[in-house]
Amino acid sequence: MTDIPDIKIDQLIDQYDVLLFDSYGVLAGSTGTFPGAVDLVNHLNEIQKPYFILTNDASALPETRSQKYAVFGLMVEADRIITSGSLLKSHFKAMGLNGTRCVVLGTEDSARYTEQAGGIVVGLKDQFDTIVIGDQAGFPFVEAVDAVMTSLFHRLDRGDHTNLIMPNPDLIYPEGDGFGMASASVGLIFEAALNLRYPDRLELTFTRLGKPHPAIYEEAFSRSDTMKMAMIGDQLETDIKGAIDFGIDSVLVNTGITNADARNIPDALCPTYRMHSLKPGT
Repeated sequence: MTDIPDIKIDQLIDQYDVLLFDSYGVLAGSTGTFPGAVDLVNHLNEIQKPYFILTNDASALPETRSQKYAVFGLMVEADRIITSGSLLKSHFKAMGLNGTRCVVLGTEDSARYTEQAGGIVVGLKDQFDTIVIGDQAGFPFVEAVDAVMTSLFHRLDRGDHTNLIMPNPDLIYPEGDGFGMASASVGLIFEAALNLRYPDRLELTFTRLGKPHPAIYEEAFSRSDTMKMAMIGDQLETDIKGAIDFGIDSVLVNTGITNADARNIPDALCPTYRMHSLKPGT
């Protein structure tokens, strides 16, 4: 394993033109912020340092997320928040999915993302062309999965093509003192069932848009017009791998999924730095 140097947040601010932060596990969880997060965001706002929050969450629009952050004391403007849900618009355009009937598993904002992308949101028992898994919550889980899976199998048995999209590739996320199931775990249920029923149909998998896939980093680049960015995250397989693959530096913190003190990090997933505190001046 490569030796990973430590770095402090003040050094990152000086060294990079733009800072990218994961949300859950770095700045905040579902019930509040992590130590140093409020001070850091206030400091970045005060010195007008460019930064973006790159989150795989597709359950809340940037405006909704900004309002929830404010309740926690994080004053982050909506235009600084890049979500995997917001990537649906460019994906729908690229794949010619505007006007398709979409069944959405997720929250009301997950459905709004789909509508903003050009999809026509339909009910769980209606005919559809596209499945969007926007979140693991916001719908009657067992009943919805059963209904959508049944309709999907009927479509495939008739030879009808179905678009399968899952903006958030995360399997788990930090939740209080523990962890919660994220929306990709719902996708795995569908993919396992599809593999069981159609073992020769290897193409029957969900398209993933968020980290570690490049689209979310490309959006950050398009807004900042610089590659002198550093991604600060808590997950090796999403935050760190995505940054490495995109060609920017990465920083592992120990506030979420992966412990920054871990000694068994594979070389291919090694971050550029480790950081143990978000608080400026420490």
